Amino acid sequence: MEGERAEGDELIDDYVDCLMSLDTNARAGPSDALILGAPVVEGAVGGGTEPDAMRDFASAEDPKEPVLGMTFESDEAAKAFYNEYARRLGFPFRVGRSRRSKGTEEVVVMKRFVCSREGVYKKKQTSPDEATRKRERMSMREGCNAMMEVVRESDHWVVSKLEKAHNHDLGTCSTKVGYLRARGLLGGSDKVTMLGPDEMAFLRQNVLGEGGDAQGLIDYLKKAQANDPAFSHAIQVDKNGCVVNVFWADARAKAAYRHFGDAVTFDTSYKKNKYMMPFVTFSGVNHHLQPVIFGCAFLMEETEFSFVWLFETWLSAMGGKAPCSLVTDQNRAMKAAIVKVFPNSCHRFCKWNILSRTKQKLTHAYTEHPTLRDELESCVLESETIPTFETKWTSIIDKYDLRKNSWLQAIYSIRQKWIPLYLMDTFFAEIAPTWKLETMNDFYKKYFNTKTTLEVFLNQFNLSMASQYEDEAKADMDTYLNKATTKTASLIEKQAASTYTKAIFSKFQEEFTESLGFIIQKTSDGCISKYSIRKDEDPTETFYVTYNASNKMAKCSCKYFEFSGILCRHILGVYIIVDPRTLPPDYFLRRWTRKARDDDALLEENNNYDDEDPSQSITSRYNVLCVDAIRCAEKGSGSEAVYKAAKDILQKAYQEIIAYERNPGRGSQRDAININEDVTIDDAMNDQSMPDSGPKRKTALDCPT
Repeated sequence: MEGERAEGDELIDDYVDCLMSLDTNARAGPSDALILGAPVVEGAVGGGTEPDAMRDFASAEDPKEPVLGMTFESDEAAKAFYNEYARRLGFPFRVGRSRRSKGTEEVVVMKRFVCSREGVYKKKQTSPDEATRKRERMSMREGCNAMMEVVRESDHWVVSKLEKAHNHDLGTCSTKVGYLRARGLLGGSDKVTMLGPDEMAFLRQNVLGEGGDAQGLIDYLKKAQANDPAFSHAIQVDKNGCVVNVFWADARAKAAYRHFGDAVTFDTSYKKNKYMMPFVTFSGVNHHLQPVIFGCAFLMEETEFSFVWLFETWLSAMGGKAPCSLVTDQNRAMKAAIVKVFPNSCHRFCKWNILSRTKQKLTHAYTEHPTLRDELESCVLESETIPTFETKWTSIIDKYDLRKNSWLQAIYSIRQKWIPLYLMDTFFAEIAPTWKLETMNDFYKKYFNTKTTLEVFLNQFNLSMASQYEDEAKADMDTYLNKATTKTASLIEKQAASTYTKAIFSKFQEEFTESLGFIIQKTSDGCISKYSIRKDEDPTETFYVTYNASNKMAKCSCKYFEFSGILCRHILGVYIIVDPRTLPPDYFLRRWTRKARDDDALLEENNNYDDEDPSQSITSRYNVLCVDAIRCAEKGSGSEAVYKAAKDILQKAYQEIIAYERNPGRGSQRDAININEDVTIDDAMNDQSMPDSGPKRKTALDCPT
């Protein structure tokens, strides 16, 4: 029913926000009855509530300290609560003990969170040789007994043991953080005093890995700055000079964002990794469907203020142009920061994170009903229309008697925020429903453990990035040298094969061949024709395409093109009928083509810089020249032959600049550099160019910010 919002609607909104931000807000409280008594969102499947499973979703009057008998929905919710409590009092903590149930289905039934100064350090006996190789590490252990233990009871967790007294002074690092924006580094004297001994020990043990510290990170940033003049970084500190968050992005990250920054994922995989390295990335996908990085950070404090600082710092480093879409995990502080910094970007929760947590929430149901998991994932990932999804969802809920399950009720209530079907009119650069971008969690599993130092971690990450760049260069070369194989004699398929990269053409080809199996009927004639498209085996799922004969453009009810940037099988089926020769150039988004990284886009950006007065500042002149330099680097790294040629050319250009700087008057008479006389450039980079694509389509990167 449309109309005025009832008071209960606002309570439900808060309830849903609580459910979807368990990382920072899941804890018990005395005001739960307000949430439990709220009405269900109109249209939601499963109108009941499950009080025991919801006792940890508390109101603004949540207790700030743990008490015996306090309940939580999960052990992670208990950990989040104790983390907030420890942060507020100023002491680091760790998971001291955990216990699993016996039997074939081993599950965690107890966790104990202890102060990091719990226990007594016992020095290991080492041989004289080992003693010379290993440096003495500081220990935080002082026999502190402060702890909170939670045990599993049915479908919730209860505080069974509690000790709040510490045998040492608590830290004073404030949550009221300020920040230091800096292109350069802090001075040497500042670096020495940035962290006190307690905070340094905390960073060593709980944040940056064994043996890691902020000094090592600063040394890394300093070295990167020296090797890459376009490198940007910033350090956020609190009022006591403690490092809170650190951000950096190099020239390649910035260049990647210019080409592929229309759809961005903010990856916080470290939350799901037991090793707790607080490393986050801004990432996307390139024209070969490979992951690309747009910037990195160590996020040591997850407050709204810190997220705002990080997002604003990153956006500034990327030139101020916000992405069209942004995918993140669920977190209330992060969500509030995104509203402030990216008001015009479409924010979506990661469907894979929610499906992963659904597996945890429905462990017992999945065990009892082995087919439930596949049916739920198929419903979310494979439904082609909203009515189909909602029909399947209702059927599953009724089939397995899950109408009173609070978790399913909650994620259904916010389906518009995470299920792609409800966001198909926004570009997300997602080609297939089941396609999944590689996350940093995959990187953690490969390279990281509790013994990994910060230095090793950063080196491994750099090697991983180098591997990504090499993979992209190989894919570029493969696209230029090897023609894609077509399956038909269609001119449309041949046009796509010569325009797209091989990876994207493979996806287009799948849509094109599928288009041949539809029944297409014209339902309305005229300048704007209308068509219905369906398959024999599933007449209930009908799609509708409108075709404008005046500009030869079409739109489909499935909105796959708007979402992925590739034409859907339904529109392609109509084009085979109305104009089987070629597709309008506007349907080939540059970011998916062979020319995604070619000069035209950069030249256009360079022209935008040229419109400004370069005499206004060194920064403006620097930015203009950086565009040219990065352009040369990207083109020059394509092959060994091209690299050698580019290296020789740039060295001569640099000598010319030095000569001109010494004697500006000879500039008009200096010899031109004749590239063709001095070196031979590998012609393979220029052989197979894309046909003229006509006017450039306004892509997602052109969204207003």
